[in-house]
Amino acid sequence: MRIIAHLDMDAFFASVEERERPYLKGQPIAVGADPQGGKGRGVVSTANYPAREYGIRSATPIRKAWELSEQARKKGLPPVVFISSGFRKYGDVSAKIMSIVFSHLRGVPKNLFEKESPAMEQVSVDECYFDLSFAGSFKKAEEIGSKIKKDVVEKEHLTATIGIGPNKLVAKIASDFEKPDGLTIVPPDQVLNFLQPLSVRKIPGVGPKAEEKLARLRVRTIADGRKLSEEKLKSVMGKWGSELYRKLRGEDDSPVVVEAPPAKSIGEQETLPEDSLSMKVLLPYVERQAKNLIGYMGKEGFKTFRTIVLTVRFADFETVSRSRTLPEPTGSAETLRRHVTQMFFPFLDRQENPGKKKIRLVGVRVEKLL
Repeated sequence: MRIIAHLDMDAFFASVEERERPYLKGQPIAVGADPQGGKGRGVVSTANYPAREYGIRSATPIRKAWELSEQARKKGLPPVVFISSGFRKYGDVSAKIMSIVFSHLRGVPKNLFEKESPAMEQVSVDECYFDLSFAGSFKKAEEIGSKIKKDVVEKEHLTATIGIGPNKLVAKIASDFEKPDGLTIVPPDQVLNFLQPLSVRKIPGVGPKAEEKLARLRVRTIADGRKLSEEKLKSVMGKWGSELYRKLRGEDDSPVVVEAPPAKSIGEQETLPEDSLSMKVLLPYVERQAKNLIGYMGKEGFKTFRTIVLTVRFADFETVSRSRTLPEPTGSAETLRRHVTQMFFPFLDRQENPGKKKIRLVGVRVEKLL
């Protein structure tokens, strides 16, 4: 019997900021780009639950978030506290969370895992899957989930929501069912009833476009979707229709990947406060990113890189990437700076920018790390 759990931290970035600044407790918080008084660009990375009550969520344009905050303020409600992202800090906290989860899997007799190590798969900075099949029952798995949640609160002063089901699909949907600080258990015999009333958007992979297509067929809930044949779903959704047919029934045989592949690249990108084609404005961004990447490499345990990738996004959102592979691996910050600036200069003239379009975003990435 498979028993799979999915842990999802609650409003992770915002919760870390609130933990470190107790005076923000209870205030609406949005972590992401600087709103610059309603003129900023970029999006919200995470909004805490008070901010979500204003309609602000992950990926909300920062200007829209500012507008919603101002609307709330004019009604006498507290305005949103906007905080710039601190991704390295969040990564450090994430590592501690994952260590807590794994500590509850460590020490389990290997024969119960069919001679394999305990399976835990981190899928993002604030979420992971882990295999609790060794527990032998959903009741025992629930106890383990409760202990993990308790440890996260006691050691990191943060809350997590956990979903437990017979596969990764059901576990993930369950982890979004009782947020924040929830624990939802869905045994195999309850899967169909659990999924039935939920919106089709709860199925991973069903985005706005797929939802619109299904709505034309009068499919709004998972129960509605089950009325369609596999052939009908394939005719509407293409090859993905067969996979969706199974997901609507809670079927998923994807494994929990024990070891995530090592990082193959490290990168950074920034959206400019204003579109520009000025070398004096743009070059410091590129040079700073190159310098930062060398530091990031060291923290991730890498000493050299061989390929450099430069990304430029113009004001009309056209995005162009150029790469350069060096003859030999290097860990030199000066070498990276020199090559990436050489790659960038053509975007300031007609060689890479014949229309002389202003630039909105620049990014640098290094690959083939050792």
